[in-house]
Amino acid sequence: MEKQLPRVLIAGTNSGCGKTTVVCGILQALKNRGEAIASFKCGPDYIDPMFHSAVLGIRCRNLDLQFFEENTLRFLLSQADGTAILEGVMGYYDGVGVSSVASSYAVAKAAGAPAILVVNARGACHSILATLSGFLGLYPDSGIRGVILNNCSPMLYPKLEALILSHFSHTIQPLGFLPPLPDCSLESRHLGLVTAAEISDLQKKLQILGENAEKYIHLDVLLELARSAPTLSWEHVPLQEPGSPVRIAVARDKAFCFYYEDNFRLLQQLGAELVPFSPLADDSLPEDIQGLYLGGGYPELHVAALAKNKTMRASIRQALEQGLPCIAECGGFLYLQQTLLDQPMVGYLKGSGFYTGHLVRFGYAKLTANRDSMLLRQGETLDVHEFHYYDVDDPGDGFSAKKASGAAWRCGVVSDRLYAGFPHLHFYAKPMVAARFLDRCRQFGKEDKP
Repeated sequence: MEKQLPRVLIAGTNSGCGKTTVVCGILQALKNRGEAIASFKCGPDYIDPMFHSAVLGIRCRNLDLQFFEENTLRFLLSQADGTAILEGVMGYYDGVGVSSVASSYAVAKAAGAPAILVVNARGACHSILATLSGFLGLYPDSGIRGVILNNCSPMLYPKLEALILSHFSHTIQPLGFLPPLPDCSLESRHLGLVTAAEISDLQKKLQILGENAEKYIHLDVLLELARSAPTLSWEHVPLQEPGSPVRIAVARDKAFCFYYEDNFRLLQQLGAELVPFSPLADDSLPEDIQGLYLGGGYPELHVAALAKNKTMRASIRQALEQGLPCIAECGGFLYLQQTLLDQPMVGYLKGSGFYTGHLVRFGYAKLTANRDSMLLRQGETLDVHEFHYYDVDDPGDGFSAKKASGAAWRCGVVSDRLYAGFPHLHFYAKPMVAARFLDRCRQFGKEDKP
C-alpha cells in the first residue's frame, strides 16, 4: 500500500538541547495557521507526547523500532492525516545501548522522513559548524536536511545562517531559530519533563512558543521539506478479527497517565469500549466492566490521595478477587501493592512499593514467559521497556527478562487473569497480547459472579 504523506523528523544533538520546546512551538504555529498536522514521538517516551497532545488536541503516538519492525512503523505512520511531525529521542544517533539501533536516525530512515537537527546555540558560535560536520559526516546517509538553532540571539542568527550556508555549500538548510525564552521553560524531574497536566499556564507558554516559531522559524521551508518526502509504502499488519463488544475500565488521571495511544486504538479495533475512570477522584470502578487497565504514571506523587480513597481501593481489590482480568503496568503495579511509601494501596498484591533513589532495571528488555498466563504462553517472547525509580518486595517471576547487555532478571506477577509488573507493553510488539487480554475479558463477562 502507498500514500503521499508529508513528513519530517525533528531530532536533537542530545537530550536537553530543546527539541521538545522547538517541536511544541512548531506544532502550535502550524495549528495557528490552520494546517492539518499529526505528531509522533520516537522511542518509548510517554511525557513528550502529552505536550504534543496539549497543543493539537489530538493524541500523539509513538514510533519505536525496538518494539516493532519497520513495516509496522510505516503502517502506524500511514494513519496520520496531514503533515506528520516526528520528534526524535535523545541524540539523533542514540539507540539501544551504545548503538544506533532504534535511534531517531533509524526511525528517519525507516519512515523516509527528512531530518532536521536542533542545536543548542547557547554559548557557541563557530563551533556550531563542528557540531554539524560531525552529525552530517558520521554516516553518509544521515538524512539531515535542515538545522534549527535553539537559544540563539536574534542579532546573531543571520551571521550564523550565512556561515552555515557558506561552509556546507547549501547541502543543509538553516531553518531559523528560537531565542532564549526562560518564561517558557518546561520543568523537569527524574523521568524528564513534568507532565503537561501539571503545568497550570501551559497553554500560555505554548502560545508564546508558537508566536516565536512563526516569527523566527522558516515554517514554509519546513513544510516544503516535509512535502519532499518520498511515497510512504507499507504492507498491512494482520490483526485478529474484532470480537464481541467488551468494556474495559482504564485508569486515567494525574496519577495514571502513561499509555501508548496505539494500545488504545488496537484495543478498540479489536472490539473494546474503553471506559475511563479516576482512582484519585471516583468512588468505585465503572459498572458493567469485564477488564481493567492500570497504566503507569506517578502514583508516588499522589500517594496520600490514593490512600485516602478507600472505597476505590476496596472496589478494585474486590473486583480482582472476583477474577476481573487486569493489566497493571509500573505505576499500576505499585498501586496494587499492600502499601506504597508506607501508605495503604489496593492490597491485592501482598508487598510494598518503595523508593530506591536510582533507576531500577532501566531500558529495553526481552521477556520470555516462564509459564502460560493471560498474555503469553510458555516460551513466547515480548519486547518491553522499563523506567522506574521505585521497586517492590516481590517483582514477580512470570517472565525472564534480558537486556542486550546481557543483564537478566525475573519479573511479572502473572496468572490466567493478571499481568502486573514494571515492564511497559506496546501491543504492536505482539498484537496477539491485546487479543488474548480481550478474549479473557469476554470469558469473564460470561461467568457467574458471586
